Amino acid sequence: MSKTLCVTTAYYPPVQYFFHIGRHSSICVEQYESYGKQSYRNRCRILSANGVLTLSVPVSQKNGGKFLTKEAEIDYSENWQRLHLRTIVSAYKNSPFYDYYIDELHPFFEKKEKYLLDLNNAILSKLLEIIGLKRKIHLTEDYITSLPEAFDLREVIHPKEARRKAPDLLFTAHPYTQTFAERFPFEANLSILDLLFCTGPETAAHLK
Repeated sequence: MSKTLCVTTAYYPPVQYFFHIGRHSSICVEQYESYGKQSYRNRCRILSANGVLTLSVPVSQKNGGKFLTKEAEIDYSENWQRLHLRTIVSAYKNSPFYDYYIDELHPFFEKKEKYLLDLNNAILSKLLEIIGLKRKIHLTEDYITSLPEAFDLREVIHPKEARRKAPDLLFTAHPYTQTFAERFPFEANLSILDLLFCTGPETAAHLK
């Protein structure tokens, strides 16, 4: 394992995110960047009976439209927590390890965190605990302007290929049996929830 890895905050991050976490002993989450829309910061991708679905956490719009990631406030004007939980249950209730983990995730769909960063950090800590990855997670104290490319994934892990700063030459998605394998070909790099519910205690080994 090597130096500190710098990443953006992410909502139920993709497998790629955890693959890189597994290769570093310390993780730094950037909080002083300008908040980027349509990214993993507030969304995740899961596989449902109808194909891949994107679950997005609504973020309140601020005056001027620009703000720091640490200032991103969650919008609770609609009950998105109930919708997300219901969608996840529907998608994974028949997966092999759903019953092992779903109860540990329920609190994140009940407690109303004010800030997206706080919600994501709590989710990340719980997921690392479940997977069995002991890592130090800390937040940036200022915006990091200079960092070796190998340790800076802030603009590399992104759902839209056109938005990625550079290709990820280290990560390769390795197939596993997904819940709707009889309907769809393997969908790579979904939320870690997909890998966790489908492979259970083998999740950490798969990430390696």
